[in-house]
Amino acid sequence: MLLPIVRKELLQIKRDRRMFPIIFVAPVLQLIILGYAATFDVKNVRTVVCDGDRTQESRDYIASYFAGASFEKIGDLESCREVDGYLDRGDADVALIVPSGFGKSVASGENTAVQVLVNGTDANAGGVGLGYIGAINGTYSTGIMVERLRKAGSVGVAIVGLQDRVLYNPELTSRNYMVPAILALLLMLVSTMLTALAVVKEKETGTLEQLIVTPARSYQIIIGKLLPFILLSLIDVVLVTSVAVFWFHVPFRGSFLLLVGLSLPFLMNTLGLGLLVSTVSGTQQQAMMTVMFAIMLPFIYFSGFVFPIENMPRVIQLATYAVPLRYYLEIVRGIFLKGVGLEVLWKQGAILTGMGIFILGLAIARFRKQL
Repeated sequence: MLLPIVRKELLQIKRDRRMFPIIFVAPVLQLIILGYAATFDVKNVRTVVCDGDRTQESRDYIASYFAGASFEKIGDLESCREVDGYLDRGDADVALIVPSGFGKSVASGENTAVQVLVNGTDANAGGVGLGYIGAINGTYSTGIMVERLRKAGSVGVAIVGLQDRVLYNPELTSRNYMVPAILALLLMLVSTMLTALAVVKEKETGTLEQLIVTPARSYQIIIGKLLPFILLSLIDVVLVTSVAVFWFHVPFRGSFLLLVGLSLPFLMNTLGLGLLVSTVSGTQQQAMMTVMFAIMLPFIYFSGFVFPIENMPRVIQLATYAVPLRYYLEIVRGIFLKGVGLEVLWKQGAILTGMGIFILGLAIARFRKQL
């Protein structure tokens, strides 16, 4: 009885012309849009400058900030009183104020301080901006010290160098980190939503009654309904991975077969959750709202998709172990960026398999072969 149910589901999906754009077109478009929008890179920080000294030293110091792409000068202020207006209106993110006497202090070897005002409404941009400022200021100060020692006739100046090397994402491009996560998020959204809506739709149209009067058992009905969505979801994995690699040029260093293979236990979880939602929902609208608010939002918050799990309170950290998306994100990012294999990811795969069996078992137990 299993194959006839699968054939019936495939024919039903084929006849519904609205399903194909939702299954195949929507994930690709969403990945393209979110891939550009979801970035934590901070560039071209809008900066206003108030040079109260107007000497060669102050001009050299200010120029050091705009040698790269981190800061963008949007104005030189005649009076430092204008700074508050730029920050209040949101026209600038950073204000750099060089005091009068800066050049004289630098030339004489006296300590001096430059005031930097940062718009802290965006904590991420503000924190990254302060990091850039500290690095540039430190480089400038070190250069002054080395030059002064050289002029003083010092035999040599010992400088401790730093040979840094960033692994897996050398340019520290946030897109390389976020796009694989968006792939996982879209796969969860599509598989969970389609499963929930498909079963509820049959309730609304009355076709579920035809399945109930067949000799098929409850688990055969459920497996027969889920198999087509597993196939379609795996096709989505191929499509979305292709967009990530060939459109966004995200490095893919691991095995594609391993990615597909470890996507299966994740789909057991998402399809099982969609089936669970369908057992408690009477309409498609109710199923959609349940998926969004009871599954999608908590999973996004507690999976490490946006917020680092290490920064969460201990109680919340313990709760994240029950979120399947957490383990799949580790799998996707590990295969994409690190190129690790099953010898590293077996634990995540085993946990997802166990959780998937439990969720599917619960869904089958709730699904009764009766109206």
